[in-house]
Amino acid sequence: MIAKRHQNNKETPMGACDELSKSYDDLIDLSLGDPDLTTDISIIEAAFEDAKNGHTHYTDFLGDLDLRTALCEEAKIKISIEKCMITTSGCHAMWLILESILDEGDEVIIPAPYFTPYLGQVKLARGKSVLLETLESENFYIDVCKLEKLISKRTKAIIINTPNNPTGACQPLEVMTALASLARRYDILIIADDIYTAYHYDKPFVPMYTLYDKTVTIGSFSKDYCMTGWRIGYVIAPKQIIDTMKNINENNVFTAPSISQRAALYAIMHKNEIQAKLIACFKDRIYYAYKRIKKIENLKVNKPEGSIYLFVNIKETKLSGEAFTKYLLEKAHILVLPGCAFGHSYGDYVRIAVTVNKEKLKVAFDRMEKLRIFGGE
Repeated sequence: MIAKRHQNNKETPMGACDELSKSYDDLIDLSLGDPDLTTDISIIEAAFEDAKNGHTHYTDFLGDLDLRTALCEEAKIKISIEKCMITTSGCHAMWLILESILDEGDEVIIPAPYFTPYLGQVKLARGKSVLLETLESENFYIDVCKLEKLISKRTKAIIINTPNNPTGACQPLEVMTALASLARRYDILIIADDIYTAYHYDKPFVPMYTLYDKTVTIGSFSKDYCMTGWRIGYVIAPKQIIDTMKNINENNVFTAPSISQRAALYAIMHKNEIQAKLIACFKDRIYYAYKRIKKIENLKVNKPEGSIYLFVNIKETKLSGEAFTKYLLEKAHILVLPGCAFGHSYGDYVRIAVTVNKEKLKVAFDRMEKLRIFGGE
């Protein structure tokens, strides 16, 4: 009964976490990027009032007019409202973009390690992923010279994710500028997956669209506002891409949930006070986790620059990322993701998400330190 193109699909390590997270009553889940913090109560109450006041219908096909206006006004450069569309999450946005721009066999360059769904999303849109490996020794920054060598006549786009999931790397301005120059020279689209822009800890975030006009930007309220369950994202892109996305989406989910869009509107209108607490919380957590990892024998990790993740080098344990993940789950009841989930060259890594409070993080690292593999008992 299954289509031939899907018959060999395998569950990803990220997909497997749903069941693994139920393995033990005292499990500490550091796998998926779903923050433990409940959406700010003021956002919930505002959405409730909007629902009672009648915002329970389809919105404009491109999204709630007030929300799109607010997003365009927030942009660092002038953006007209017809270049903005609301989507049902950032993942939905990426699929719509790829479906809109790719012909069969078109290539998308993806720096690795990468967000797990990218390869599947490109495949669904009948495209081909071309991977560019980045190195821990180079802070996982993109080598633009190496990237240029991957460009072919079929290259349609480059995906940039900064702050990065899973590494936490924030691409320096000089790298971003060089990427913009390269894309301009070859007339290639840049898809900027801007999901973690609030968590850019050391330097101000610079959007790619301020450097290159053929940028397609994906934004989301999931992480920047702890609204994962509301399923709201958005795209800022050239009008012809937005128009195509709208037509495709008519055959998919039509419009994003109206109540969720109103919640997003309140969130962006009160951005400063809502995000300040979140940024402080996750910065505190990630630096605490970083310091604890640095003290554990056989583990290495780069200093976090952004996001809510740490990409930990476990090579000195002599275990693969998958074996390490299994060991940690069985011996310490801690769930993390193996590095192979983010690229086949990263089998010596695991990703840790700081999506639990510091008290639970302390328990998790205390458990780790007691394991024999880390020099414990």
